[in-house]
Amino acid sequence: MMKTETATAPRILPDPHDPRLTERVTGTDQTGATVEINVPVERPLTLYLNAQEIVTMMTIGDYPEYLALGYLLNQNMLKYDDVVTEVEYDDDLQVVVVRTAHHTNFEQKLKKRTQTSGCAQGTAFGDLLEAVESVELPQGELRTSWLYQMTHTINTMPSLYLEAGAIHGCVLCKEGEPLCYTEDVGRHNAVDKIAGWIYRHGVDPGDKILYTTGRLTSEMVIKTVRMGIPILVSRSGFTAWGVDLARQVGLTLVGRARGKRFIALAGEGRIVYDQNLAFVEEESARHKRKGGSSDD
Repeated sequence: MMKTETATAPRILPDPHDPRLTERVTGTDQTGATVEINVPVERPLTLYLNAQEIVTMMTIGDYPEYLALGYLLNQNMLKYDDVVTEVEYDDDLQVVVVRTAHHTNFEQKLKKRTQTSGCAQGTAFGDLLEAVESVELPQGELRTSWLYQMTHTINTMPSLYLEAGAIHGCVLCKEGEPLCYTEDVGRHNAVDKIAGWIYRHGVDPGDKILYTTGRLTSEMVIKTVRMGIPILVSRSGFTAWGVDLARQVGLTLVGRARGKRFIALAGEGRIVYDQNLAFVEEESARHKRKGGSSDD
């Protein structure tokens, strides 16, 4: 895949006021009073690779092209050097078709899925572990000044989460600056959109940082490595297998990143401690998210 400067790629940021992404729902609160709130939508999106139906995903419905490409890439059904001739999306049918220059047939592969711990419909194929074993990640660097700038910017930026909740986010950053911020009902969808954005625009992942609001599971580690990103950060906690995999492949894994605090359990050698903690603010109550007091 050709790598280009990110200045040529469109910056993707949340649009919490997009009327397609939420619905107003009326109910009652703990006092019996009538309340009306925004809730995220869920829509089925059926993905075809050439003439073969691959999966039906539940998604909020934005960026179907990025989601389709990223899903196929992260499932090892599409390679970064494959030629995609067309991505066709039909909004009425809720179908997206990815067409490639070469013939594909994944009938046998579709029979051997492994259900992962990702929320909603997160699945990974059994041979993904083999696909990441041979990956050599770029050296990269994580300055703590970038980390604190990044987490503060993400937590205070207008988002669908702050507008309606019940949503996960993933953010691709260069140093402390968000380049592609995607949200969805499952973190696997959000990270797949980023993978599709990287592929579509030929972005170099080697000097990037991936941030997720969800747990640092084996699925998130595998997808980060598949994208060639050397650093993965989350405000939430870890799973043991996620940590083991990160250590095996040399991925920097930073969790529980809230306010001044964070813990690194893998790839600590990339971290440069250049930030004076006296100048770092604790996380405000207004911007605390799921995972702020636990590892969920």
